Parts: sequence; structure tokens; C-alpha cells
Amino acid sequence: MSAKAIALKQQEVNELKEKIERAKVLVISDYLGYSVKQITDLRKKLFANGSEFRVVKNTLIERAVADCGYEPLKEHLKGANALLLGFNDAVTPLKVLVKFIKDNEKGAIRAGVVEKSVFDAKQLGEIAKLPAKEVLIAKAIGGLQAPLSGLVNVLQGPIRKLVYALSAIKDLPEKQVDKKGGE
Repeated sequence: MSAKAIALKQQEVNELKEKIERAKVLVISDYLGYSVKQITDLRKKLFANGSEFRVVKNTLIERAVADCGYEPLKEHLKGANALLLGFNDAVTPLKVLVKFIKDNEKGAIRAGVVEKSVFDAKQLGEIAKLPAKEVLIAKAIGGLQAPLSGLVNVLQGPIRKLVYALSAIKDLPEKQVDKKGGE
């Protein structure tokens, strides 16, 4: 292999390593059996979510994941592999890939990394069932808000009663107020 070819391979590994380090999700999957149109449709769906799906040689993946500290992924690099790299969200691109594989009844997820932790195919399938991060945050905030709004209502109760009492006294004719006040 020429020096130029070696330099190109090293540049590819460095670019891949940089993307892996930036990615919130990395999935190694089998892509055999899909048509070019199917892969193109998948790429479009993933691109809309800030993700990419790339076919990469196993040797390049192996070097990049080793440099990033994901050694356990090396054992899953057999056969033809593609990489899913998600940069904005960890769950949404994974959901798209899982749905794509299920709909087409071809391919398989081999292993991956979510938020810097290595997972096998079964675990990634479970992660794909989780709601999106924004939904989980909204649920957590809603859960925190409910007790606080209840507390506010409880604290406002006596104040409301006082306002109602003062309003009722204000609406009484003056003679009744003077009689009661003068007694």
C-alpha cells in the first residue's frame, strides 16, 4: 500500500473517530439485503434528525472505536456493517433504525454506544422503546409541578376566605355594620 493510501486511510479513521466522539448514539448494524432506495430513504429520515447512516469498512471502524475506548464493539465487526451516528439525540435515531429494520424484515442491530456506554442489540432495542428526551423532561417537570400547584392552592385557601368575608362585609348595608360594630 502506498504512503498516499495509508495517509487517506488514517484521515478517514480520524474523521470517523471525531464523529464517534461527538455522537450521542453509535450503532453497528447489518445492512445487507436492502435496496439503494431503502438505504437512501433511511438516510433521509436520519438526516432530518441530525444523524447519519454510513457504510464503513470493518478495519476502519475497528481502529476508530479502539481509539475512542469502545473495545467491546470490536467483537461485533463481522460481515458487512453500517454505522448509525446520532448527534442531536440518542433515542430518536435509534427508534428510526429499529422501525426501519422491523418494517423491512431485513438487517439487524449488532451493538452500539448510547451516551458513552456500550450496549448489545437487545439492550438497544429496549432503549429504542423509551420516549424522546424532551418527553421525559416534560413528564418530570409535570410531576414536579403538580405538588407545587396543590401547595399554592392550599396556601391560597385562607386568603380567599378572608377576601370573601371582607367582600361580604363590604356588601352589607351600613346600618347593619354600625349596629354590630357599636354593640
